[in-house]
Order: sequence, then structure tokens, then C-alpha cells
Amino acid sequence: MLVVIILSLISSTHASSFPIECPKCGNLDVPYPLSTGDNCGNFNYKLYCNNNSLEFPSAEGFYYQILSINPNENRLIISPPLIQNNTCQSSDLSLGGLRINETSPFNISSRNTVMLFNCSGTILLSPLNCSSTSPCRLFEERVKEGKGCQNTLCCSYLKDSSMTSRHIRVRIGGCSAYTSVVAMKSGDSIDDWQFGIELQWLPPTEIVHFKIDRVLGIIP
Repeated sequence: MLVVIILSLISSTHASSFPIECPKCGNLDVPYPLSTGDNCGNFNYKLYCNNNSLEFPSAEGFYYQILSINPNENRLIISPPLIQNNTCQSSDLSLGGLRINETSPFNISSRNTVMLFNCSGTILLSPLNCSSTSPCRLFEERVKEGKGCQNTLCCSYLKDSSMTSRHIRVRIGGCSAYTSVVAMKSGDSIDDWQFGIELQWLPPTEIVHFKIDRVLGIIP
């Protein structure tokens, strides 16, 4: 009985203070806990709505356009940075690529096949696929943005638990450009590739408590 009373008090607090969703940004809904303002969402999940474009900020303050959001799976997809054809360098090269703050609830999901371009020979020492059958070769041949990287060393890898989940690194002396495809399957045509970098987020504590309360039947 005591446990039920305590849980009821917790649930009533959550229900009464449950934050509101932010308004739509362009053609994208901004589901809770994502936040674009001080009066909606959860400030730990801060995004930016600039000229009707929803954007994700990196640790260095580089803004990546958000292409889609899946609130049921706590995932969103951001657009990879542009690759400058004349130099085969990513537009975030000076910042070292995509880096998410270590205290952020977001991380890079394991469904991304990352392709690196304009790499130095030392990169071959890493556990990457730099073979002639790497999908990055197809990107260079078939995608306009990749043609400026032809005749450079390129490699690819599937983001997984053995690599950092908060950083896609590029640098002079390593690889200077990158892109990513979400949920790439073996044998997929390049026309089926979904270009983007998928991020996932941990739900805030109030959502966890809210779901527990719903399961227990404490709140309707």
C-alpha cells in the first residue's frame, strides 16, 4: 500500500508538470523531449529551428540539418556535411568532423555505414574496408558530390560498439571528408541508399516514470 501511495505521488507530480511539445519547425514535428525553445520540450534535448529548418548542434556549434525524426524509436537523421568537390573536404573539417558533447543524451547509432574520403595511407592500419569493393568507391563513381574525391583513398566502416558513438572524425593527415548511409544492406542499389547520419537519444527520466506509471495503471 505504501509503495502505491508513493508511486501515486510521483505520478501526479509528473502528470501535472509534464512539459509540452514544441511547435512544428518547417515540415517537421518536434516531439517531446526534443526542444527548440525555453517553454517547450526538455532543455537537455536542445535543437534549433532556423528559417523553418530544424537543426542539430554539434559540440563545436556546427549545425546539421535534421531530415527526419522517429519518436517511437528515439531516433533522428541528420544530413551529412557537404563535401567540397574541388578539395574533397567536408565542410566541418576544421572542427574535426561530427562530435557530440559527452554529456548529451544523443549518440550516433550503430546503423550508420560511414564512408571516409581523401585518406592518407596510415589509415590502412585501422579496421576499415578500404578495398576496391568498398561502397565508398560506388559513391565516388555514381554520386555527383563524390566525383571530386575520385583517385583518392577511401574507406568505409559500420558504426558499432567498438568505435566511439559520439564522433565521426576527419582531419588533415587522416581522412578529410565523409558521408553516411543509414541501414545499408548488402546488395542494395545505390538508388536505395538513405543518406544521413542516424542519432538516437535516451529518454528523459520523466518519460521513463510516466511509462512505468501507465504500465502499473496508476494513471490512465
